[in-house]
Amino acid sequence: MRIHSRPKLAGSGRLKALRVPNSKRMAGCRLARLVGVVALAAVAASCLPVGSASTSSIASVTAEDDLAGNPDTTSPVVRVAAAATRGAFSASGPEFASTRVDLESYRDSLSNLNVVPAATGGPAATSTPSAVPERVWVVADDDQAATLAAHGYRIGDTVIVATGDLRALPPQTRELIFNASTVKLAPGLDEDALWQLEAIRRGDEIPGGGLLMFDEGLDRRLVAIYGHPSTSSLGVLGEQSHDEGVERLRSIAEGYDAGGAVVVPTFEIIATVASAGAGSDGDYSAMTARDVIRPWVETAAANNMYVVLDLQSGRSDFLSQAKAYEEFLRLPHVGLALDPEWRLKPHQVHLEQIGTVDAAEINQVVRWLAGIVRKEALPQKLLVLHQFRFSMITNRELIETPPELAVLIHMDGQGPLNLKYNTWNFLTNEPDTDKFHWGWKNFYDEDAPIMATPEQVLELTPNPVFVSFQ
Repeated sequence: MRIHSRPKLAGSGRLKALRVPNSKRMAGCRLARLVGVVALAAVAASCLPVGSASTSSIASVTAEDDLAGNPDTTSPVVRVAAAATRGAFSASGPEFASTRVDLESYRDSLSNLNVVPAATGGPAATSTPSAVPERVWVVADDDQAATLAAHGYRIGDTVIVATGDLRALPPQTRELIFNASTVKLAPGLDEDALWQLEAIRRGDEIPGGGLLMFDEGLDRRLVAIYGHPSTSSLGVLGEQSHDEGVERLRSIAEGYDAGGAVVVPTFEIIATVASAGAGSDGDYSAMTARDVIRPWVETAAANNMYVVLDLQSGRSDFLSQAKAYEEFLRLPHVGLALDPEWRLKPHQVHLEQIGTVDAAEINQVVRWLAGIVRKEALPQKLLVLHQFRFSMITNRELIETPPELAVLIHMDGQGPLNLKYNTWNFLTNEPDTDKFHWGWKNFYDEDAPIMATPEQVLELTPNPVFVSFQ
């Protein structure tokens, strides 16, 4: 049994989560139920109560034993509890104690229960227990929930049956977990459940809401201005200050909210710039000082915006450069982008060829960045990979896509729209297409005769969830 309790922080109303790292991908949350422990066993198709911890036939069996897969299978209480968990309810009322289940004698007891439907997952679910529980149990299946009911845990406890990624639980369920004084994880949950629980308990969300970047329950689209804070020659971002950039993004993002999408304005900042000279370290890449980037990151946080730090690493490797900006990547609203166009091999210089990187080097960044997400209990973080030629990323199908990250390929080719469409179709017509999210870039000057309109971009398949402007 894993217990997750958190003390109040001194001078703060926020609650601090225990942090233990783990990593493996898991499917999205398919089912979440909030159930009152007593009502769980008492209410189902037959609407029957079952025994509590005072039941003599199960008194020698602990809840921890049962949840670990060692129930007293001779007890009719346990058997009926397992059968009684097919409804999702919350309840308040008297506890029941019995050594046997009598179908008729317990029907009258239901009149003493205040039984209401509880959230069953998904955006349409709205009914939740009215009181904040002192303790929440997160269990893997209905049988474990029934075991808790059979042992008569006190009124006021809440049980959540979760299958899949805990971060995909409905907002009202996550709020319940966040506010509880103690959360217990039952055996049988995926090993990723602990750090996902910690992310819920920490309470930080991605701009626009939620803990998963592109969750099925939230149609999120990032719209970005790209460039360097110190110059307009590298993109539209540098044409104004960070405060003015907020206003400019509002106009640029118009039309990308079609279909009810939540548009998140984004600064895509070139953190390391491909350079004509080797520089003192010989890597043909100039590092931007963190003090130059920091005001943009702070402005984004204040305006519910996202930030992507872009690396043009030259002869250096992407991981070494990413580590220089760890301060920002430990924040919930900052992601990372790798641009293979400017990744040089030894003895190469820029503009004589298009750069390239192998999946093995990308995976070094993937694992490091995923580790930050786990350690800091962050919401899912965006990792962008630029590509407009197959040769830019070798062995693309081997790129890892762990649940800590939303890995996105950004088609950032420029030119006439029909040529950009062709590039898009080639890149997205590969067997590994579905493992990635996809993005599109518009160029103010290089896209001739005009840039794609929001309607044209949103007609693409796969549907772009990241659109940037340079």
